Amino acid sequence: MTAQSGGRPGRPAYIAVIGPGGPGEPGQPGGITDGDLEAARDVGPLLAAHGAVLLCGGLGGVMEAACMAARGHEPAGVTVGFLPGGEHDAGNQHLSVEIPTGLGELRNGLVVSAAEAVIAVGGSWGTMNEISLAMKLGKPVFQIGGWTVAPASATGVPYQVADASTAVQAALSAVQNLRNTPEPHGI
Repeated sequence: MTAQSGGRPGRPAYIAVIGPGGPGEPGQPGGITDGDLEAARDVGPLLAAHGAVLLCGGLGGVMEAACMAARGHEPAGVTVGFLPGGEHDAGNQHLSVEIPTGLGELRNGLVVSAAEAVIAVGGSWGTMNEISLAMKLGKPVFQIGGWTVAPASATGVPYQVADASTAVQAALSAVQNLRNTPEPHGI
């Protein structure tokens, strides 16, 4: 399946890749692991191979690993970073497009709002914030590792997936399903 099925012909899928941007604060949960970086490096080229646009927060860690791998694919994938600061050239060197927001951590809302589906790799407070925003917006979230989200009901939790290939295929399928579902005619 290509990321360009459904919706406007030729429009790629927009998939956010979220996860820890670095080692985390000493004594706090949420540092990046080698497994997180490996999973992100696996996700990037798979998205590129399907023609999907990779959206992220534009900095290091999972974001940089996924972007580097997507840009290293042949043909190179398109990577978009929503930067927390207001300056260009502040993002990782593997971004195709940098969007300086000047919003700090509030840029997390832009990342998930612009995405049609979200792949979470690992866990941190920022990643949890993005997951919760995505779930609130009704975006499908596929999580590789990271923290367990356990609301009182079994509905509305991220899908736990085993690996990058499963996450990418599930995200692309979710985008296709969303695009093929007619918009409800409302009030």
